[in-house]
This record gives sequence, structure tokens and C-alpha cells, in this order.
Amino acid sequence: MTLQDLIDLKAKALAEAEGAADASALEAVRIEYLGRKGLLPKVMQALKDVPGEDKPMFGKTVNELKNELTELIRQKQAGFAGSGASGGEGFDLTQPGQWQALGTRHPITQITDRIIRIFQTLGFTVADGPDIETVWNNFDALNTPADHPSRDEQDTFYLDNGDLMRCHTSPVQVRYMMEHPPPVRIISPGRCYRRDTPDATHSANFHQVEGLFVDEQVSLADLKGTLSYFAKELMGPDVKVRFRPHFFPFTEPSVEVDFTCHVCHGKGCRVCKNSGWIEILGAGMVDPNVFQSVGYDPAKVTGFAFGMGIERITMILYGIHDIRNLYENDVRFLSQF
Repeated sequence: MTLQDLIDLKAKALAEAEGAADASALEAVRIEYLGRKGLLPKVMQALKDVPGEDKPMFGKTVNELKNELTELIRQKQAGFAGSGASGGEGFDLTQPGQWQALGTRHPITQITDRIIRIFQTLGFTVADGPDIETVWNNFDALNTPADHPSRDEQDTFYLDNGDLMRCHTSPVQVRYMMEHPPPVRIISPGRCYRRDTPDATHSANFHQVEGLFVDEQVSLADLKGTLSYFAKELMGPDVKVRFRPHFFPFTEPSVEVDFTCHVCHGKGCRVCKNSGWIEILGAGMVDPNVFQSVGYDPAKVTGFAFGMGIERITMILYGIHDIRNLYENDVRFLSQF
């Protein structure tokens, strides 16, 4: 194709687009010239055979043709849409409707997704497990002694077959370690169940996010660094973190973790009971007995674990004073989120 042939093709294409009587005819012009198998792609392929001295002008003319034809077709399409001209019909009854989503994500879902995104930036992956668990996964493998209060029927929902509704998402960690060799770096969000009397801060059904990191030479300093990063990403760069000694059957040593109050920024107020701190989560180094239960060698690996209640964080961040508001499905409440 010569340069003059290309100039003639440009004039012909623009004239056909300008003279299209309706949207169907315009679409035919678009396909003929701009479609994947149209004339313009073929011209572009032929560019390699054009003599060197003609290539600059040839390429310029091709680009002008493409840009001018595309803009002309766009303008004509807008004109047809505005006038209702579409193949002789004003409305296509066979065209599928467009779904209009209603509502918003629940605040618990929003906070869960936010927590997951923070830990994913540190290399954690999400692991899941069943709500109905065995006693071994929920208690025995987690070094919980037989006389521990949490194993009492007054605290735990037991089923007729001897299984139970999980009290925490820690059984997910047990299942994961039994199926995967170290290193392990997971978080496990999900529902939990305990025989709590519902009030402004307690519910028999709630949500937790727990985390586990197991590898060689994992230390308490790694735990503190991870949770400090999480605190700043969740609550803001000015938040401070406090670690207090505590006891959990499945970690040793164990700590309670507090963040500075998001309302008074540590100065003391009604929300934090004038202490300047708000308890957020529990954590610690995984007890060697837990590693032995899942088949890990505690002489070769160490690890840390942590867990937090999603409802508690949701209430803190959104200023919600009664946990029951999260479950009553009152549209006046949920529409605020």
C-alpha cells in the first residue's frame, strides 16, 4: 500500500462513518475499519514493508486515521443514543438490566476486612475452619487442663455427640499445623460461641481474629514488633502499645496488649475509665506442649500467637456503646455505616 492509497482509505472511512444512518450502520463501519480483523490493523501490519523514507509520514497518517475515525464514531454513537435511534428501535427490550446494589457492608465485616488487609501486608494468609469442633482441637491440643473453667458446661456449648461449638478460632491453628509443616504465618477470622449472658459488652455469639507465626528463632520481640505495626495501621501513627504479663494455657509467656485510648489519646477519659489505655487483645509465645500436640519439634521451632475480639474493636473505632446493636439488624443503625 502506498501513501496515496492510505490517504484515500482515510477519506473513504471518514465519509462512511459520517454517512451512517443509524447505530447499526455505524457499528458496521467500526468493525470494518477498527475491529481486530479490520482494515486498520492490516495496514499497521503492512508498515514493516513501507520504504524507510516513507515510514514517518505513513505512520503519522495511520495514527490520524485511527484517532479521527474513533472520535467521529464516538460522537455519532452519542448522538444516536441521545435521539433514541438504535437500529430503528427506541429501546432494546432484550438487553439485560443493570444490578443496583442495595445497602452497605456490616461494620463487623468492614473491620474484619481491614484487619485482614493489615496482616496480609506482613505476609500472613487467611485460614478457616469449622464452627463445630472436637474437644481435642478446642482444648486438649491447646494445653487446656481438664479442670479449666472454660471446659465447664456453664461456659461452653456442648453437642449431644460430645463435640462443641468452638470457643475461639484457635482450633484453626491446630488444624493448620497438623496439615502444614513450619514455617507457618496465618490469621484465622471467624465466629465463636460461649455461654455468656447477653448485655452491653457480651454476646453468646461473637467474632475473633487470631494469628499464628511459627518458624526458627521466633522471639517475643517479633511479637511486639508485629502488634505495634498492627496498632499503628489500625488506630493511627500516634498510638502507643503496652504489654502486661498475663496467663493463657496455650502460650508461655503470655501478655495482655493495650492500646492508648483513641478518644483521649492516653490522657484519661470516661471511655478508658481515666486510665488512658484500652485492652485490645491477648498474645504470647506458643507453649511447647502445643507444638508437641500437633507434631512440631519445640526444640527446633518457636512461635507466637495472638487473638482479638472483632466486636470490641468495632465498638471502639465506631463509638458503639452496646454490642447488641451489631446484631439487631436495625436499619437506622446499620445505615450509618
